[in-house]
Amino acid sequence: MEWEGNLRKMTTTLEQGMAQYELKLYDILEYSESVDMNALVGKEIRISFDGDIHCRYTGERIKKTYGEGLSYKAFRDSPLATESIIRPELSRIHEGIALRDEAWERANHLTPHITYLSYTSGIKVGVTRQANVPSRWVDQGATKALVIAETPYRQAAGLIEVALKSHLNDKTNWRHMLTGMTTGDSDLEAKRDAVKQYIDGELRSFWSDNSEELLIEYPVLRYPVKLTSIKLDKFPVIEKKLNGIKGQYLIFSDDTVMNVRSHSAYRVKIEA
Repeated sequence: MEWEGNLRKMTTTLEQGMAQYELKLYDILEYSESVDMNALVGKEIRISFDGDIHCRYTGERIKKTYGEGLSYKAFRDSPLATESIIRPELSRIHEGIALRDEAWERANHLTPHITYLSYTSGIKVGVTRQANVPSRWVDQGATKALVIAETPYRQAAGLIEVALKSHLNDKTNWRHMLTGMTTGDSDLEAKRDAVKQYIDGELRSFWSDNSEELLIEYPVLRYPVKLTSIKLDKFPVIEKKLNGIKGQYLIFSDDTVMNVRSHSAYRVKIEA
């Protein structure tokens, strides 16, 4: 079997609690074909990079990417790198104020959002569009997740996250996530109840007390013991047994891992 195209992050779904991964390949900007990545776990695969990278916003050939598969100009100007993506509390589109692109921000940020707790390398707080559940949690390698607030627009969910950042982590230790090393309590419902006191005013009206934890499993034969991250820039040909997938990482049998998302826009050939 053989596939070829420009990479994007893997799309994800859940089937009976198990993460399902689909790798959609593009001919520069046009979708071309998909790869069922779960079906490749346990098999020898070969990923080869020919040196071509095409900005996923403009399609132009570039030497390096900024953000997630963007040219420098697209990273600076396009809505795909709007500041409120990383910092939701900065969004003001609900006030009619756009940071970069009004139509894009209305479509993506003036929509229902959630603030959540997830358990990756430990308990963390985060924000995502309601439409991104559960893919957002799978993308970060969470083994469980819990909605703690539901808001009508992005900024409100971001403000709740900001209020909790002094009491909760908002980052994932990706090395611990991939090796299965975890720290601290994993009881998300108890943590939700404990941090509710830090939310007041109008934001309290968005709080959700009755959501249930979602449990997530991953197609991993064996987790790495002491992992090494590899990139196609230094290793243009990767030929190894695929031991599993977690988050946006491919886990190989020699304990190396590759972040597919960080290679967005790279043109590759995949063989299995």
